Amino acid sequence: MPKSKKEELAELLGNLKDVGDIDGAAIATRDGLLIASELPRDVNAQTFAAMSATMFGAAETAISELKKGKARRVISEAEDCKLVAVDAGASATLVALVGPEANLGLILMEIIKTANMIKDIMK
Repeated sequence: MPKSKKEELAELLGNLKDVGDIDGAAIATRDGLLIASELPRDVNAQTFAAMSATMFGAAETAISELKKGKARRVISEAEDCKLVAVDAGASATLVALVGPEANLGLILMEIIKTANMIKDIMK
């Protein structure tokens, strides 16, 4: 029996977390509703999804106002982590919680690859 979309998305997030230096990830709709998550237990997944979608949406609005194309990713850095939000299709955003010393080149490659797989699943 084929996997459901929910199972496929959960598997993608689990695989992404296995990359290393990625402490968790979530897929949210553009308006902030949680689709799937693989986050640390102390993180409220619904709040994380809502605020991450808001962050990505604000960046999209700013870039649109500048007439500089479409936002592809937003990276927010804090003392103890980085948040990387990427476009995952017309209706979704993928947000990863990344360690502070992570190699962003490798991490971005994996996140973008996962976002493209999400696009295919969400069609």
